[in-house]
Amino acid sequence: MPPASPSSSSGAPESKGFPESSTTGHDGPGAGGAAAATTLLDRPQKAEAPLVLDAEPPRTLRLRDHFALWMNLGVSLIGFSTAATVLGAPGSELSLAAAGTAIVAGTAVGTAMLGVAALIGARTGAPAMASLRGLFGTRLSYVPTVLNIVQCIGWGVFELLTIAAGAQTVAHTEGYRWLFVLLAGGLTTVLTIWPLGSIRVLRRFVAGAVAVAMVYLTVQLGRHGVPDPGKGNWHGFLGATDAMIAVSISFVPLAADYTRHSRTPRSAFWGSFSGYTVAQVWCYALGLMALLQSDGDPNKIFDSFLGVWAGWLFLLVLVLRETDQSFANVYSTAMSVQNLLPRVDRRVLSGAIGLLTTVLALRIDKFTDTYTNFLGLIGSVFVPLLAVLAVDYFFGAGRNGWNLTAEAPSRWLMLLPWALGFAVYQFIAPTPVAGWWTDVWASAQEALHFTPQEWTSASLFAFAVPALVTWALTPLSRRTVRG
Repeated sequence: MPPASPSSSSGAPESKGFPESSTTGHDGPGAGGAAAATTLLDRPQKAEAPLVLDAEPPRTLRLRDHFALWMNLGVSLIGFSTAATVLGAPGSELSLAAAGTAIVAGTAVGTAMLGVAALIGARTGAPAMASLRGLFGTRLSYVPTVLNIVQCIGWGVFELLTIAAGAQTVAHTEGYRWLFVLLAGGLTTVLTIWPLGSIRVLRRFVAGAVAVAMVYLTVQLGRHGVPDPGKGNWHGFLGATDAMIAVSISFVPLAADYTRHSRTPRSAFWGSFSGYTVAQVWCYALGLMALLQSDGDPNKIFDSFLGVWAGWLFLLVLVLRETDQSFANVYSTAMSVQNLLPRVDRRVLSGAIGLLTTVLALRIDKFTDTYTNFLGLIGSVFVPLLAVLAVDYFFGAGRNGWNLTAEAPSRWLMLLPWALGFAVYQFIAPTPVAGWWTDVWASAQEALHFTPQEWTSASLFAFAVPALVTWALTPLSRRTVRG
């Protein structure tokens, strides 16, 4: 494909390989592309996502669509129950002020990173894993693509199990898990077949219902007061903040799959940032309230919701809404597979992956700690990856236009800062996937006389170090791309 037209507003040309990038630029249509941009923006709002990778995606999503999508994704049943990770271990809980500040600060920092990934997707018009062709080259982009497929399928299964558990709680039954999994899996698969239509449904109907449910539960729980078990305690504040950053950036490798359909990069950034920030802060704050009213037991959080008048109805709304989480994981799995198989119809991929996650959820009673930690290990891959991606896009080779075609040459040099960032993350906070893995990093800490402190945030250091290294390598990487 021919190179895209340069943007009239940023001085940074767009990438080769996706025809829509020549019409959007960084903030508006490029020179000579105004007519094409007008055609795209005037398309019917019911346009759907393309069926193959290199087809032009419709640019139909506005600020309100992004806000509704990310607001729904920011509210999670898992988020309610994991509020305990912010509060801290029994006996050493953070104060309410410290926990609340950690929720807000960690969410804002992590969602800003999410916004950057969303912005790049809107500018290039490429799905998340396909955009890595510009950073690593097509063949090397298969490495993070495979990792993302594994984690998306894993989290998709986890979400179906969570939905089934929530439905059992509302129905006051320990049976029929298989039925709830089948229903959730079927609905998830349908949503992935019509992704842009599903986003419109979320905006028009689901977002309002979720907001009403959240307001009602917040008011009802607030009437009973919120105890402060760690009054005055700020020890562990940065650890809690780091946990919130990690939760926020979990959608980084998925963001561009949706924001590639954005009308403007600006709406993609601010819609994802504002929608997800508001929702996640609210979700964890409400989870914190429910946790403190259930004797600090995460397994009894939903009992707090059911304890208020008509609480079952509003909890049911949140359970049904949880399918947007499984939808995002299954659809993004299909988008990742298309980076490997660009000519396969995404509907076929979505249907097959939806069926696979449903079958796995039926055969798995619950996730083991080992596999959950393994998913966390893969997640730690994407913190430094975003740093390398953002720096190279805005300051490195991306300023001259990334090559996103199937022939994009390998850029081995970009693996260095990515691997270094991953090592920094594990050095500071080893993921307990296995005893030998933890021992390796513990030995490295001992050899370097390093003891993690409260201020050593694994997420922030694993972002900052590869970002600086990538920036330092920018002159060399530019020359390599030109060569």
